[in-house]
Amino acid sequence: MLPEDRLTQITERFEYLEARLNAGPAPDEIARVSRDYAELKPVVAQIAGWRQLRADIAEAEAMLADPEMRALAEEELPRLRAALPEAEAALQLALLPKDAADARPAMIEIRPGTGGDEAALFAGDLLRMYTRYAEARGWRMEIVDLQETELGGVKEVTARIEGDGVFARLKFESGVHRVQRVPETESGGRIHTSAATVAVLPEAEEVEIDIPATDIRIDTMRSSGAGGQHVNTTDSAVRITHLPTGIVVTSSEKSQHRNREIAMQVLRARLYDLERRRAADAMAADRRAQVGTGDRSERIRTYNFPQGRMTDHRINLTLYKLDAVMNGDLDEVIDALTADAQARQLAAMEA
Repeated sequence: MLPEDRLTQITERFEYLEARLNAGPAPDEIARVSRDYAELKPVVAQIAGWRQLRADIAEAEAMLADPEMRALAEEELPRLRAALPEAEAALQLALLPKDAADARPAMIEIRPGTGGDEAALFAGDLLRMYTRYAEARGWRMEIVDLQETELGGVKEVTARIEGDGVFARLKFESGVHRVQRVPETESGGRIHTSAATVAVLPEAEEVEIDIPATDIRIDTMRSSGAGGQHVNTTDSAVRITHLPTGIVVTSSEKSQHRNREIAMQVLRARLYDLERRRAADAMAADRRAQVGTGDRSERIRTYNFPQGRMTDHRINLTLYKLDAVMNGDLDEVIDALTADAQARQLAAMEA
């Protein structure tokens, strides 16, 4: 049974926010009020639909006592009653606790794992895959730091992605991605297995992660490209070291001022992710939550090129459309991962 008092609280909160927006909130409150209003709007719509359906059922049941309306009621009631479980399930999903980071921009970091040059090439393929996915969804993707190999692979890349629901969609991508294929450099035609790690971090707001100046060391250095060749003649790249944790971030755009700003964004995202993972571990010490922890210790997905398949091991999903996936067609697997996470949340709430 859905908690009627909670539904009333949500509806009243939504009406309050709507009145605040119509009255014109203070400039420093506009963003927060608008965000809260937008988050509650679809939930309130689900509540209204569920309540209307129940009211329609009650009205049809009352009509059974009226000889003139009985036939119409008997015709309508099966349809209305059949729609109720689906409406209740949709409302339960809407009421699930939201990840506070879901609507935020994200930092995505890709690094080659085992496999040498082939792993670096695969890391480059993953970068292209996420770039195309971002383009398809109308997101803005900005490369923060990119170090390439002489063969065109990726030693390490950090990118910032901004748009609608970025972290909500990409948070399931954190982990070890494994590839099985014949490398371009392999003359014998043997299938090799290599891997790359992906980390997706929600961007932290400056007010959430306070970083004292005494906790960081900022170094400037020359920007370099593939093979260590100098891209420009100025010391524009910036490296920031967070002394308490040892976290190191770099940014190598042409503007040193912009590099400091970007590097601090990345550092805040990593520290925010660290706090999120600590909280997740404290709440569920017996198992790491698959969603939002950024756990990279286990293989999550295999891309098998000879068989043209992608398998996500967390939900035992196999898709035989690897070319489409590598071209950024990720919605099917991400939708399945989202549904699995929601099912786990519902099960935990009912336990």
